Amino acid sequence: MDIQTWTFLIVGLTFALYIGIAIWSRAKSTKDFYVAGGGVSPLANGLATGADWMSAASFLGMAGIIAFSGYDGSVYLMGWTGGYVLLALLLAPYLRKFGKFTVPDFIGDRYYSNVARTVAVIAALFVSFTYVAGQMRGVGVVFSRFLDVEVNTGVYIGMAVVLFYAFLGGMKGITYTQVAQYCVLIFAFMVPAIFISLMATGNPIPQIGFGSAGEDGVYLLDKLDGLMTDLGFTAYTDGTKSTMDIFFITAALMMGTAGLPHVIIRFFTVPKVCDARKSAGYALLFIAILYTTAPAIAVFARTNLMETVQDTPYQEIPAWFTKWENTGLIAWTDKNGDGKIQYLPGSAIDGSQPQFVESRGSSGQRMISNASTSLNELYVDRDITVLANPEIANLPNWVIALVAAGGLAAALSTAAGLLLVISTSISHDLIKKQIAPDISDKKELWIARFSALLAVIVAGYFGIHPPGFVASVVALAFGLAASSFFPAIVMGIFSKRMNREGAISGMVAGLSITCYYIARFKLGWIGNPETATEANWWWGISPEGFGTVGMLVNFLIAILVSRFTPAPPEDVQEIVENIRIPSGVGEAIEH
Repeated sequence: MDIQTWTFLIVGLTFALYIGIAIWSRAKSTKDFYVAGGGVSPLANGLATGADWMSAASFLGMAGIIAFSGYDGSVYLMGWTGGYVLLALLLAPYLRKFGKFTVPDFIGDRYYSNVARTVAVIAALFVSFTYVAGQMRGVGVVFSRFLDVEVNTGVYIGMAVVLFYAFLGGMKGITYTQVAQYCVLIFAFMVPAIFISLMATGNPIPQIGFGSAGEDGVYLLDKLDGLMTDLGFTAYTDGTKSTMDIFFITAALMMGTAGLPHVIIRFFTVPKVCDARKSAGYALLFIAILYTTAPAIAVFARTNLMETVQDTPYQEIPAWFTKWENTGLIAWTDKNGDGKIQYLPGSAIDGSQPQFVESRGSSGQRMISNASTSLNELYVDRDITVLANPEIANLPNWVIALVAAGGLAAALSTAAGLLLVISTSISHDLIKKQIAPDISDKKELWIARFSALLAVIVAGYFGIHPPGFVASVVALAFGLAASSFFPAIVMGIFSKRMNREGAISGMVAGLSITCYYIARFKLGWIGNPETATEANWWWGISPEGFGTVGMLVNFLIAILVSRFTPAPPEDVQEIVENIRIPSGVGEAIEH
């Protein structure tokens, strides 16, 4: 069977499974919709957390950004992995013991203020919409290639699918759907990695294979370094970012992870606090399988790409190239007129996407109107790295289709979790807690579902008009979470003196300065877009890393304001004291 038939078969079967689970486990109450009734087992919750956590950014974007950034791309690996450890050990058990459904709910009650709750809702919406834009972009990339449609059409299809089971099942449906999605995505990620590792080095373990020697006796990383330096690129194992920027990006990703509302809410779906700890341990194990494999995928993909396309006449290029070219995610412009692909440093185009025209070139290639003046002739969208890798390596068609199913599982699982955060922030934290406290469960449930519908529409728009590649877009969401939620959550758990005035001031200040920086230097919405360049970054910190600055501003403002304003009420201080004491300690001391 051809690739498209295999794709329809495997993706169709997995989608039927997801939708069947959503129908079987549909939410019948607000507790089912928000926290799956609080009765999920630690193992199932660990699997669901792994799927929720491993989004399109992890499955598609991370290996892509490491493949094209080399050493610099490792900040994503370090930040996201370290961040989950920080969340699991430092915050999750305490938040679970506090017993609130959502992060805005925790902040509103801990800081005894609806203003604090509203600020947290706004922050949750900022974080979630930024994050979900990356997922929708990932869905569009997958569908565009394997259904032979435009990326925008792929986004529309993904919107319809994710809305169905998020709308119907809520957290209960999403949780059990994500268990299945984890199994699909991890199998889809590992199978081609094992195949390619065997082909390249004879070792079936990718984590060992990419550091091994091939048949020619040359270590794979040394080979890739040589390929890149021969063509004028920086060596793959050398970095170009400053140490400060690497530190700030890593910190933003770590602290942002610990403040992500769609991950934190997972720890409320288990019956007990000890189950939250167990599910965190399971999730870390399941996440590590993919995260330790991603660098190997990156090395295999970059090596295969460079060996396959460099100096190859376009008319002899493999079929996979023209398939991706038709989606608009690869472009070649023959700048020197020799009919061969020259992959060199520099951007092949002016702008973030190639602008195709109707006519075809002399070699049959799709013509673009925005070719740059650099010598590089090849544009490759980083987000296709994982999807195209099996095709480049000439793996069986069923493996290629399996990867497509895995990419969709990763993107849709996280998108569903984020949509739930958005809908619960509006229905529970805004409507139920502040505007209409007497609203019935049934009405609250329908408001949550209507909010999910609006959220899908907005997310789809940002998926069609993304501010960057999947991983970099998602990194912005982590920066927003770090600058807003992380200090408020940490000080809410560990500082009895932190009051509502300090928390509100800190969140507003941290979120505002981070949003300003992203709007100015990433989106070009503020000031002169021509000055939104790396040379003008404050202290040389990229927009992806500026969330760390926002976090420090948040901490500083919050602490200063809290010292000059009244202390929290005694009952709030007692709550803070109690959530740090493990359950059953009092009884043990008495006996």
